[in-house]
Amino acid sequence: MKISTKGRYGLTIMIELAKRHGEGPTSLKTIAQAHELSEHYLEQLVAPLRNAGLVKSIRGAYGGYVLGHEPSEITAGDIIRILEGPISPVEGIEEEEPAKRELWIRIRDAVKEVLDNTTIEDLASHSNDGESDAYMFYI
Repeated sequence: MKISTKGRYGLTIMIELAKRHGEGPTSLKTIAQAHELSEHYLEQLVAPLRNAGLVKSIRGAYGGYVLGHEPSEITAGDIIRILEGPISPVEGIEEEEPAKRELWIRIRDAVKEVLDNTTIEDLASHSNDGESDAYMFYI
C-alpha cells in the first residue's frame, strides 16, 4: 500500500489544525505557505474531510478551518480512509491462495492498527517536540 500526496497532505492539514485547536480558524493559505504546498491542492483535499465532518469551515474575513472533533478523537486511519480509500496492501485479497492471503491480511491488520491507534493529537504533539522534520514531505 502506498499513501499518495492526498493522504500525506491531508495529514498535514489535520496536524496543523490540531496544533491550533482552540485558537480559532486557520486558513489553508497559512498551511500551504508553512509547508510550501499548493493552496489549490489543499482546497481539493479539505472538501472530503469537511464532508466527513472532520473539519468545519468558517466563513468571513478571518475565516478558515477548524477541527470538527477533538484532536484526540480523530485518527490517522480516519483521514487516510477518507482520502485514499480502504486500507489494503494489495487488491483482490480474497482471490489469493491461502498462504499469501494470510500474509496480506496480517500486513493490512498491522497497518490498520497503527493508523487507528495514532491520533492527530499524537502527531501534533510529536511535531512540536523539536523533531520538525519527522513529518516533512518532499516531492
